[in-house]
Amino acid sequence: MKKPTITIGKKQIILSCLTLILGVAVYTNYALSKDSPKKEISPTTTEASIDDTVENYGDSEFVSSNATSDFFANARLEKVTNRDLAVETLQSIIGGGDLTQDEMVTNAINAVEVSKLVEKEGEIESLIKAQGFTDCVVYLSADSAKVVVKTDGLDPAGAASIKDIILGAVAVPTENIRIFELS
Repeated sequence: MKKPTITIGKKQIILSCLTLILGVAVYTNYALSKDSPKKEISPTTTEASIDDTVENYGDSEFVSSNATSDFFANARLEKVTNRDLAVETLQSIIGGGDLTQDEMVTNAINAVEVSKLVEKEGEIESLIKAQGFTDCVVYLSADSAKVVVKTDGLDPAGAASIKDIILGAVAVPTENIRIFELS
């Protein structure tokens, strides 16, 4: 009797490893997001004040201290939701039967890049908080970084410290680093 053979190629091994890395990144993101409080809207909060908080987060003059803490909670929740949706989409694309091996590998590489950005965002947020900032949210893309930081006034040394942290973690042009402050 002939034994069945299983042929495992390099592409299958790479795809399996990338899927595993993506799974670990999603779990880590989920585990870290459990610590952030969910945004609660009180009966006295109006839609206009919520919209002002989201749309004008760089304008500290329009943001109260309560709205600031709500902004960070809401921003984290939106970021986790958007990342989870992106991961689900990538997983459905990877699992699709209509793709060639090259397309599957390309999608897996894209999924790994997203997971790396999620991991780097968490790392940068932790390092910024370690510098003495109360709260922050980081948004990374392939060529830019945006940071929203809670502060009573960002001096040039603080801004330089944040830029150093970002540049130590990711390779983005310094002119593509934007820092927004909320008080």
